[in-house]
Amino acid sequence: MDPQQLRTFVAVVDHHSFSAAARALGYTQSAVSQHIAALEADLDAALVTRRPVAPTEAGGRLLEHARPLLLRLDAARADIARLRRARPGRLAMACTPGALSPAVADALACARAADSRLAASVRVCGRSEAVRAVLTGAADLALVEGAVAPSDPLPLPDADSLTAFAIAQEPLAVLLPAGHPLAGRPALRLPDLAASRWIDAPDAAVPLSQLRAAARTDGFGHQLTYTGSDIRGLGLLVAAGGGLTTAALPAAVGLPGVTAVPITAPRVVHRTELLHPRTPTAAAAGLAEALRLGR
Repeated sequence: MDPQQLRTFVAVVDHHSFSAAARALGYTQSAVSQHIAALEADLDAALVTRRPVAPTEAGGRLLEHARPLLLRLDAARADIARLRRARPGRLAMACTPGALSPAVADALACARAADSRLAASVRVCGRSEAVRAVLTGAADLALVEGAVAPSDPLPLPDADSLTAFAIAQEPLAVLLPAGHPLAGRPALRLPDLAASRWIDAPDAAVPLSQLRAAARTDGFGHQLTYTGSDIRGLGLLVAAGGGLTTAALPAAVGLPGVTAVPITAPRVVHRTELLHPRTPTAAAAGLAEALRLGR
């Protein structure tokens, strides 16, 4: 399979349009159609319906393989590029919403003070996007957080080739409206909340699938989906009765109309890990070392 044809296929599916995919890729619509036709001929299967534009059953199966394949190709290109040319003067960080902390801000400020020419940037995004940014060279390092058992690493697909280590570990809390009947409890058991209504916020909170796995039970249903990474915005939805969610206990302090109650069973913590390539830039390596020593 031609990687460029795969990339075109993914763009067509993502944009639900041949013409929109062509604009996004900088191709003509005719070229996009030729790529799809060549890929379908190669695999001897129809991959995309035309009206509406959507993947067929075979196309859906190919999509499961195409995204990680293209990511690995982009990661390989970025890895080789790092060996050929350093990027002095840049420190680009991608981080999930709950990963920023005073320690991270202080370490970043120290790095800037040590080199006034250093152009630093911080982009808040979801977990998979943060990992992808480091793999593809868009970021020099990433801070990613999530809920795990105290001795387990974060489950981060596609991050096997990156160096990772924990820089913080804090109690995980359930966020409840201030008037919720359980808001006065000193602690809560996660399985006891399985029947509650939750907010599905995979980029700003612990994904509901991980809560089900941790509690070893079904449930954790939702009627509200939050697509974004702003923890304060998510807190407003909790306060208004939209459902429950989770956060690191320190991050929940001060959210208006919200009470944070620690989870004591099962033993689950909120961990922040730093990820960087095997050959980080000097600025990224310095920041990583400062955070490693300060944890």
